[in-house]
Amino acid sequence: MLHRTRELQTPSGKLNTPTLFPVRNVGKRSSDNTPEYHKAIPDLNTAMINSHSIYTNESIKSDIESKTIHQVMDFEGVVFADSGGFDFRDKDELPDPEKILETQQKLNADIYATLDLPPLPDMRSSKKRRRINKSIKFAERASEAKEDDALLYATIHGHDARTIRNSIQYLEKNGEFDGFALGGLVPFRSNYSKVIDLVLAARQSTDKPLHVFGLGGLLYQLLLMYMGVDSFDSSAFIRCGSHRRYFVPGFGDHTMSEFDSIEHLPCSCPVCSEHTFSEVKASRDLITKHNLWAMVLEVRKFRWMVEAGEDVENYLDLRFEGNEVTKRAYQTAKQKIRRLN
Repeated sequence: MLHRTRELQTPSGKLNTPTLFPVRNVGKRSSDNTPEYHKAIPDLNTAMINSHSIYTNESIKSDIESKTIHQVMDFEGVVFADSGGFDFRDKDELPDPEKILETQQKLNADIYATLDLPPLPDMRSSKKRRRINKSIKFAERASEAKEDDALLYATIHGHDARTIRNSIQYLEKNGEFDGFALGGLVPFRSNYSKVIDLVLAARQSTDKPLHVFGLGGLLYQLLLMYMGVDSFDSSAFIRCGSHRRYFVPGFGDHTMSEFDSIEHLPCSCPVCSEHTFSEVKASRDLITKHNLWAMVLEVRKFRWMVEAGEDVENYLDLRFEGNEVTKRAYQTAKQKIRRLN
């Protein structure tokens, strides 16, 4: 099986994987919509930030001249600084990769993702190839320029398994990287078969930590962990909370209006235990906090299953039973993984 647990060392301390990196919108207009989860959830010591948003925000840039990102965020955990390349998915020009790396280093983040230029599904093949190659060159330049103790993850792209494998094998030979980050999957996140092929290609190509950008969600994260992904980021708990969509473990997200006929919520997290149904339903903030708790509890249980030597597949058979779409995706992943063994 491909799933695993690990302990990684970062400048801010150890990081137990698999793990979730909640998106923190530092430098964006929506910067105030992330709950103070790290003060409420003891084992969630992670955060994902966008380096480009910070790089282009003058007030934040001024702050980090005298403060670390941990001080700006009032956060003591492990900070993963994404390059922000996905912000340029519709453009051909990018900021200088050394400038992004310089920003990441000034932030004193714990993990850096190299600058990338995502290829989009509807682009011509030649343009996709140019973007993939440019991202590889950016990764090489970051490897040459990096001088501190943070972990450096090379961001890779590709719409077929062969490209993913070749990119990782090339960068393993031509750079110094602590891990790899698979990007550009969001545009076809509902094409589970394609996502599964790309993630498995990446996971088989290296034993180094593997991060997947943008696909974290209540059930998606279970699929990623099963395929051996070490970390993933998500803003789904925020986006669903803003639309009053409530995460039900094993069943995905549901609008609160679907629960009008019940009196008790199907969850025992601190949010749902300490507030009434009406209070949670009326508050986007409480729904957001519950959603994050629901995701963390799934990660916590999965990690325990692996470390305890329990049968993960039996557990996931039950976990995916309530959602027909993700159930089929899990069954596809299971079949492909078994063919690999």
